[in-house]
Amino acid sequence: MSSLPPLVAPVAELSREEVGRYSRHLIIPDIGMDGQRRLKSARVLVIGAGGLGSPTLLYLAAAGVGTIGIVEFDEVDESNLQRQVIHGQSDIGRPKGESARDSIAEINPYVHVELHPRRLDNDNAIELFEQYDLILDGTDNFATRYLVNDAAVLAHKPYVWGSIYRFEGQASVFWEDAPDGRGLNYRDLYPQAPPPGMVPSCAEGGVLGILCASIGSIMGTEAVKLICGVGDPLLGRLMVYDALDMTYRTIKIRKDPDAPVITELIDYDDFCGVVSTEGSAAAAGSTITPAELKERIDAGDRVALIDVREPVEWDIVHIDGATLIPKDEIISGAGLSKLPQDRPAVLYCKTGIRSAEALAAVKRAGFVDAVHLQGGITSWAKQVDASLPVY
Repeated sequence: MSSLPPLVAPVAELSREEVGRYSRHLIIPDIGMDGQRRLKSARVLVIGAGGLGSPTLLYLAAAGVGTIGIVEFDEVDESNLQRQVIHGQSDIGRPKGESARDSIAEINPYVHVELHPRRLDNDNAIELFEQYDLILDGTDNFATRYLVNDAAVLAHKPYVWGSIYRFEGQASVFWEDAPDGRGLNYRDLYPQAPPPGMVPSCAEGGVLGILCASIGSIMGTEAVKLICGVGDPLLGRLMVYDALDMTYRTIKIRKDPDAPVITELIDYDDFCGVVSTEGSAAAAGSTITPAELKERIDAGDRVALIDVREPVEWDIVHIDGATLIPKDEIISGAGLSKLPQDRPAVLYCKTGIRSAEALAAVKRAGFVDAVHLQGGITSWAKQVDASLPVY
């Protein structure tokens, strides 16, 4: 399939210094002076300066994209450094956007960075997208992915999408208004978000750090191709990368004739439902805070601490006296026989999401006095036992 028309006109001129800097681009016939001037003229918005945003931002800056916007409200945490290579040890505790801006300045001082240190939401997404030529979405949750998609459709902008989990990554290009009838959006691939708890986040399930470089570089490559109008972009194709098998495969995406027309932004947290309705109902009135649990333990109350995480997480850290019964065993019913009958169960996971889902199954099985720990072992470590590692 032929390439799309260039997204950006080559209005900017290159200085003598920039010609020297971008010389390896300039001698590629498909890019040349014309393509490099398009890159300099381009305004690209990157959602997130995390695992996927880090390599993407670095390479877009090195490539000479003239203006890069960064939407990022988080701060650098030590656990980020395993994969978020745009940040360093001295950046821990700093706003990620500021850290990313400083790294970009070291890579290429000719790039202008615009920081948007706020959470992307219904009130700002469309207006923000309208200020840029191209959007890159490296977010790690379904609610924001659907928000980015719908806002891009309403702002009439193309965007490059990437996703990572453990050893697998995906990437594609979506553009509802693409020429020649090629228009597609994320809902043509995923009309509905997966059921709550079906697809854990990277924070819950983990990710191979170097995988971010593979998918981030693909996202950056697609951005350059779209800006310059070269090659065959991933519009209409989903690229799936498996690092363990070292395989790349592409799957055709077609327009879903039954997909609803996007006319407005919706409540994406409600649409995606991080916790299922049943899990939320089970947790209502059956949630205990770390301080309350400690008080009960100190008072000598007999409770059964049930860790519903995976064995690899148990090996990292667990609460003394707890019993490991992974959530899947509880949901399937196979682990219910391990629950004690003589004292109330207190379920916990990493952050409280999986334990709410497990709690629903436990209550269905007749353990009506069971509760779950608010905020999981992460909150327990921060509020009760600071000696425990946080992962």
